Amino acid sequence: MVNKLFKINENDNVAIALEELKKGYQEQGITLLDDIPFGHKVLLCDLKKGDNVIKYSNPIGHLIEDTPKGSHIHEHNLKTNLSDIIEYKYEKDNPYVPQRSDLTFQGYVRPDGKVGTRNEIWIIPTVGCVNKTAQRLEKLGQPFVTEGCDGVYSYTHPFGCSQLGDDQENTRKILAALVNHPNAAGVLVVSLGCENTNVETLKKYLGDIDENRVKFLVTQDCEDELLEGERLISELIDYALTFKRQSVPIDKLIVGYKCGGSDAFSGVTSNALCGRLTDKLTSFGATTILTEVPEMFGAEHLLMQRAENEKVFNDAVNMINGFKNYFFSHNQQCYENPSPGNHDGGLTTLEEKSLGCIQKGGKAVVTGVLEYGESVKSKGLNLLTGPGNDIVSITNLTAAGAQIILFTTGRGTPLGAPVPTVKISSNSALAEKKKNWIDFNAGELITNPDFDKMSGDLLDLVIKTASGEKTKTELNGYREISIFKDGVIM
Repeated sequence: MVNKLFKINENDNVAIALEELKKGYQEQGITLLDDIPFGHKVLLCDLKKGDNVIKYSNPIGHLIEDTPKGSHIHEHNLKTNLSDIIEYKYEKDNPYVPQRSDLTFQGYVRPDGKVGTRNEIWIIPTVGCVNKTAQRLEKLGQPFVTEGCDGVYSYTHPFGCSQLGDDQENTRKILAALVNHPNAAGVLVVSLGCENTNVETLKKYLGDIDENRVKFLVTQDCEDELLEGERLISELIDYALTFKRQSVPIDKLIVGYKCGGSDAFSGVTSNALCGRLTDKLTSFGATTILTEVPEMFGAEHLLMQRAENEKVFNDAVNMINGFKNYFFSHNQQCYENPSPGNHDGGLTTLEEKSLGCIQKGGKAVVTGVLEYGESVKSKGLNLLTGPGNDIVSITNLTAAGAQIILFTTGRGTPLGAPVPTVKISSNSALAEKKKNWIDFNAGELITNPDFDKMSGDLLDLVIKTASGEKTKTELNGYREISIFKDGVIM
């Protein structure tokens, strides 16, 4: 008989249902006392009120009542162990020593030494008032697209004016980082002219500006902004065509990770597979980025144990506690249950979600901690400050420098970032149902846990994608941005 209960770690006292199981089903000495939905947890031994439930070899919460084996474990009998600010203790350095690799991908080397995986023209509005102008210019730019240019795309947002403090600063940092991203061979910055984040202000955040690569259009200053914008896009495409793909060492690759709409298998299959890929990439000197700070709560200590040095450790502590204080400043708890989609998929507590989420970091040394909107400076595994919201996260990862994002999902989502977004399903049912969304099925690991082969296959896909192979989100035209907001709108 094929087992239908899956135990992740030998130390766990729960297993996951590999399909919907009915009360009375028997396996491995367990008789189910309840109906168990697909992906939900079953208790493997009798436990008392207050005992910890163990998954991924770590506590995911405690029972609120005496519970016999065979019971369904979910929000009716399991509560979080998380609390507020925690004291963390630094233990030891973890030297990061990458090895040389002969692996390469075909990328676009820019004059500043950065490498792009696409050769696109990006239209970046400085303020929401010119969103429609940017979209019309994107449409007007299509006839100019030719072989060697990967397309013209606008990235609209509702910000750039009537903002104060950190919100205004965040908008400027993210927009500047998008303008400077190497996947954009050329950029047209579209401004109204009277907004807070106007062209002259944004230039202060851009650093050295290559006038061949970055053009500015102030719509209040010209008679026909569409005609002028069309002319500038034509010039930018001519500039983009001066770049050709060339062989680039794998250590120039920057990969961001995101999970959205997780289920009980995300931490077992897709996220764990990404963890194996992280270990491979960082061993080659490539850069990986893990974000979604609230989805580290309850598992952050495992990341901190792998900090390269005490400074990185302290930066990680400040990131975690700083984000908790953000919750507290709005009179919110920092350990709310996962989203409804996560909940329906079998995840009960935030630490259960977090333990699965951080699997994407593998066992790699944490070499850097980034502020929101900050670009990567360290090779290896970086932690990026930011929320778990899908659109905000993928924008944040792009701004940090990711040329590709690996987006794991157990529930499915069509969302795409400005950079190639590879969708990885955690279960085969999703991969079969949403073939138009999913690029890679990690669900096969449930029945055939050959992580070595699958991580090799995923690495091959990443290299092909970096070298120009289109993702489903690109083929579908799904590209969006959103900027983190936390303050007053005037």
